[in-house]
Amino acid sequence: MDILEILPANYGYVILTYLYSWVMLCYLALKVGAARKKYGVKYPTMYSDKEEVFNCIQRAHQNTLEVYPQWLLFQTLASLVYPTVTSVLGVIWVTSRFSYAWGYYTGKPAKRMNGAYGYIGLFGVIILSIYIALQLLGVV
Repeated sequence: MDILEILPANYGYVILTYLYSWVMLCYLALKVGAARKKYGVKYPTMYSDKEEVFNCIQRAHQNTLEVYPQWLLFQTLASLVYPTVTSVLGVIWVTSRFSYAWGYYTGKPAKRMNGAYGYIGLFGVIILSIYIALQLLGVV
Protein backbone atom coordinates (compact mmCIF):
# COMPACT_ATOMS: atom_id res chain seq x y z
CA MET A 1 0.00 0.00 0.00
CA ASP A 2 1.30 3.45 -0.96
CA ILE A 3 1.73 6.06 1.80
CA LEU A 4 -0.21 8.54 -0.33
CA GLU A 5 -3.21 6.22 -0.08
CA ILE A 6 -2.95 6.04 3.71
CA LEU A 7 -2.52 9.71 4.59
CA PRO A 8 -5.57 11.96 4.49
CA ALA A 9 -6.17 14.50 1.76
CA ASN A 10 -4.42 17.81 2.42
CA TYR A 11 -1.67 16.13 4.47
CA GLY A 12 0.81 18.10 2.38
CA TYR A 13 -0.14 21.14 4.48
CA VAL A 14 1.00 19.27 7.58
CA ILE A 15 4.34 18.45 5.99
CA LEU A 16 4.79 22.10 5.01
CA THR A 17 3.98 23.09 8.60
CA TYR A 18 6.73 20.76 9.84
CA LEU A 19 9.13 22.35 7.36
CA TYR A 20 8.11 25.80 8.63
CA SER A 21 8.88 24.64 12.18
CA TRP A 22 12.32 23.44 11.03
CA VAL A 23 13.01 26.89 9.54
CA MET A 24 11.99 28.46 12.84
CA LEU A 25 14.31 26.18 14.85
CA CYS A 26 17.21 26.92 12.49
CA TYR A 27 16.58 30.65 12.81
CA LEU A 28 16.54 30.49 16.63
CA ALA A 29 19.73 28.39 16.65
CA LEU A 30 21.51 30.82 14.33
CA LYS A 31 20.53 33.71 16.58
CA VAL A 32 22.07 31.91 19.58
CA GLY A 33 25.25 31.26 17.58
CA ALA A 34 25.49 34.91 16.56
CA ALA A 35 24.85 36.00 20.16
CA ARG A 36 27.62 33.69 21.41
CA LYS A 37 30.03 35.43 19.08
CA LYS A 38 28.75 38.94 19.89
CA TYR A 39 28.77 38.48 23.68
CA GLY A 40 31.81 36.18 23.89
CA VAL A 41 29.99 33.21 25.44
CA LYS A 42 32.07 30.13 24.61
CA TYR A 43 30.79 26.58 24.24
CA PRO A 44 29.74 24.64 26.29
CA THR A 45 28.60 27.47 28.56
CA MET A 46 24.80 27.64 28.41
CA TYR A 47 24.29 31.02 30.09
CA SER A 48 26.33 34.11 30.80
CA ASP A 49 27.03 35.56 34.22
CA LYS A 50 27.39 39.00 32.62
CA GLU A 51 25.27 39.25 29.47
CA GLU A 52 21.53 39.24 30.24
CA VAL A 53 20.57 39.78 26.59
CA PHE A 54 22.52 36.66 25.62
CA ASN A 55 20.61 34.73 28.28
CA CYS A 56 17.33 35.96 26.82
CA ILE A 57 18.34 34.86 23.31
CA GLN A 58 19.46 31.48 24.65
CA ARG A 59 16.25 31.02 26.67
CA ALA A 60 14.04 31.77 23.65
CA HIS A 61 15.71 28.90 21.81
CA GLN A 62 15.91 26.59 24.81
CA ASN A 63 12.28 27.07 25.79
CA THR A 64 11.18 26.35 22.24
CA LEU A 65 13.20 23.13 22.28
CA GLU A 66 11.57 22.18 25.59
CA VAL A 67 8.07 22.51 24.13
CA TYR A 68 8.81 21.24 20.62
CA PRO A 69 8.55 17.46 21.29
CA GLN A 70 5.10 17.82 22.84
CA TRP A 71 3.95 20.02 19.97
CA LEU A 72 5.28 17.51 17.43
CA LEU A 73 3.47 14.63 19.12
CA PHE A 74 0.08 16.32 19.30
CA GLN A 75 0.50 17.96 15.89
CA THR A 76 1.15 14.54 14.38
CA LEU A 77 -1.72 12.78 16.15
CA ALA A 78 -4.28 15.47 15.34
CA SER A 79 -3.10 15.85 11.75
CA LEU A 80 -3.89 12.23 10.91
CA VAL A 81 -7.59 13.04 11.20
CA TYR A 82 -7.77 16.83 10.83
CA PRO A 83 -4.84 17.81 8.59
CA THR A 84 -6.08 21.24 7.45
CA VAL A 85 -7.21 22.49 10.86
CA THR A 86 -4.07 21.10 12.45
CA SER A 87 -1.90 22.85 9.88
CA VAL A 88 -3.54 26.18 10.67
CA LEU A 89 -3.00 25.57 14.39
CA GLY A 90 0.60 24.56 13.70
CA VAL A 91 1.30 27.70 11.71
CA ILE A 92 -0.12 29.74 14.59
CA TRP A 93 2.17 27.96 17.07
CA VAL A 94 5.29 28.20 14.91
CA THR A 95 4.69 31.88 14.09
CA SER A 96 4.16 32.60 17.77
CA ARG A 97 7.62 31.22 18.52
CA PHE A 98 9.11 33.95 16.31
CA SER A 99 7.06 36.56 18.21
CA TYR A 100 8.11 35.00 21.51
CA ALA A 101 11.78 35.10 20.51
CA TRP A 102 11.71 38.63 19.12
CA GLY A 103 10.13 39.84 22.34
CA TYR A 104 12.75 38.01 24.40
CA TYR A 105 15.58 39.34 22.23
CA THR A 106 14.87 42.85 23.52
CA GLY A 107 16.45 41.84 26.83
CA LYS A 108 13.15 42.44 28.60
CA PRO A 109 11.83 38.94 29.40
CA ALA A 110 8.23 40.14 29.87
CA LYS A 111 8.13 40.95 26.15
CA ARG A 112 8.35 37.24 25.37
CA MET A 113 4.63 37.23 26.07
CA ASN A 114 4.19 38.75 22.60
CA GLY A 115 4.10 35.11 21.55
CA ALA A 116 1.41 34.03 24.03
CA TYR A 117 -1.06 33.60 21.17
CA GLY A 118 0.80 30.38 20.38
CA TYR A 119 -1.19 28.68 23.11
CA ILE A 120 -4.10 28.73 20.65
CA GLY A 121 -2.09 26.45 18.38
CA LEU A 122 -0.61 24.28 21.12
CA PHE A 123 -3.81 23.75 23.10
CA GLY A 124 -5.74 23.40 19.84
CA VAL A 125 -3.76 20.34 18.75
CA ILE A 126 -3.87 18.90 22.28
CA ILE A 127 -7.66 19.25 22.36
CA LEU A 128 -7.99 17.72 18.89
CA SER A 129 -5.79 14.80 20.00
CA ILE A 130 -7.97 14.22 23.06
CA TYR A 131 -11.08 14.39 20.89
CA ILE A 132 -9.63 11.79 18.51
CA ALA A 133 -8.81 9.51 21.45
CA LEU A 134 -12.38 9.82 22.72
CA GLN A 135 -13.69 9.08 19.20
CA LEU A 136 -11.55 5.94 19.01
CA LEU A 137 -12.85 4.84 22.41
CA GLY A 138 -16.44 5.41 21.30
CA VAL A 139 -17.07 8.05 23.97
CA VAL A 140 -18.03 10.71 21.43
